[in-house]
Amino acid sequence: MPLFSHRGHSSSSSSSSLPTISSKTFKPQKPSFFPSPFSGRHVSPLIIFCFFSLFVGISGTLFAIVAIRRHQPLPVYRCGGSEDAFRAFYSSSTHHLGGDQSVHGLVDRPKVIGFVGIQTGFESVDRRAALRETWFPSDPEGLLRLEQATGLAFRFVIGYSRDAKKMAELQKEMQKYRDFLIIDNEEEYLKLPYKTFKAAYKHFEAEYYVKADDDIYLRPDRLATLLAKERTHSRTYIGCMKKGPVITDPKLKWYEKSGHLIGNEYFLHAYGPIYVLSAEIVASLAVARNNSFRMFSNEDVTIGSWMLAMDVKHEDNRAICDPRCMSTSIAVWDIPKCSGLCNAASRMRELHKIDMCSKSPTLQPDDR
Repeated sequence: MPLFSHRGHSSSSSSSSLPTISSKTFKPQKPSFFPSPFSGRHVSPLIIFCFFSLFVGISGTLFAIVAIRRHQPLPVYRCGGSEDAFRAFYSSSTHHLGGDQSVHGLVDRPKVIGFVGIQTGFESVDRRAALRETWFPSDPEGLLRLEQATGLAFRFVIGYSRDAKKMAELQKEMQKYRDFLIIDNEEEYLKLPYKTFKAAYKHFEAEYYVKADDDIYLRPDRLATLLAKERTHSRTYIGCMKKGPVITDPKLKWYEKSGHLIGNEYFLHAYGPIYVLSAEIVASLAVARNNSFRMFSNEDVTIGSWMLAMDVKHEDNRAICDPRCMSTSIAVWDIPKCSGLCNAASRMRELHKIDMCSKSPTLQPDDR
């Protein structure tokens, strides 16, 4: 008996078109609502998601391991808009200078006789290298020993740049030497000294604050002796003092844009490569609002004008502007030919080879 009957069709046509069906018992299979995930023709989205999640998990784990094991960036001691890499290096309890001699890394404002900020720039890599090969210490331990021996804290002072490459190179140098104070100043030299004093005052409780350029040869021991002298005036401005005609021709070097406010001749002020301000002066500058002081085209004139407005003692000292090394020289530079040493990096190394520059005693026998 056929399994199917077709109405409206003849038996002959049915017999010729239908296939032969076995008489064995037919067991229907259970319907499958889910295709096999391992089917060659179809890959389940669930399996794809599982493999993707596994890949992401493994990648995240490897990234975490690498991040933990990689060299960590140098921590910095932050104060307002400035960063002191040196103090941060020694703030860890694992860093000491022999025996039980720990340092002031955790002190908010360590007391020193003087803070010396060496003004530098992103293009002055060779100058900093020359300084570290001569009178400026080349490692954190040496910098600390110099501070303990003289009472002077030295830092290279620099602003910041929007150039990522410049900042990356600076970060590498900072990690190696830890001798920088970075301040909130975007590659603008005119405001660098003023912001240096404000940052230095926040970081250090010093009796004197020294601004110096990175192209002078300095004797730290003699500078410390100068600052240790007794003075009766609490507001003292020390430098190699000068006067001179105001340059009003835009084509000439040292052109003063606001020369009409000064007159024909400059007032008494110190040369820019190095000068010193006492703590009371810097304290007054530190609390002043930004941009509340007039800025002239030349930085030394700007500082001199502020000193003229304050009741300060001008102390002229020619030992900090010697054109050649002498037994009493504190700072040597090529005055008046250059505002600093001409060809500074090479000249710095040449001077250091001269015994009178690098090995002469701090004080002469008659001065002891």
